Amino acid sequence: MLFRVLAIVIALSVSACSSWVYRIDVPQGNYLEQKDIDRLQIGMTKEQVKFVLGTPVVEGAFNKNIWHYVYRFKSGRSVEFDTKKQFTITFEENKVVKAEGDFELPESYYTPMVN
Repeated sequence: MLFRVLAIVIALSVSACSSWVYRIDVPQGNYLEQKDIDRLQIGMTKEQVKFVLGTPVVEGAFNKNIWHYVYRFKSGRSVEFDTKKQFTITFEENKVVKAEGDFELPESYYTPMVN
C-alpha cells in the first residue's frame, strides 16, 4: 500500500515538472524578410535571384523553372509561436516571370530588369 502511494506521488510530481523541460526552437528552410523580396524585379536571371534570396529549398521536381522558398519555425515554447512562410518564383527562358507567396511584391517588381 505504501509503495503504491509513493509511486503515485512520484508520478504526479514528475508530471508537474514537465513544463520545466527545455525544448529548442527549430528553424528550417530559407528565412526571407520583406526587404529581400523588395529587391526582386521581373526579368531577373536565376543567378540574380540566387544572389538576392539565396539558393531555394526546393526546385520543382518536374519543372526546374519553379523555385520554392519555404521557411518553417517550430517553437520549443508554444505552438502559438510556430511560423510557416513560402514564396514561389517561376522562370521562363532563365528570367523571372512570376512571383507569389506570403510576401507582398513591391511596385518596383513590375519594372523589368534592363540587361
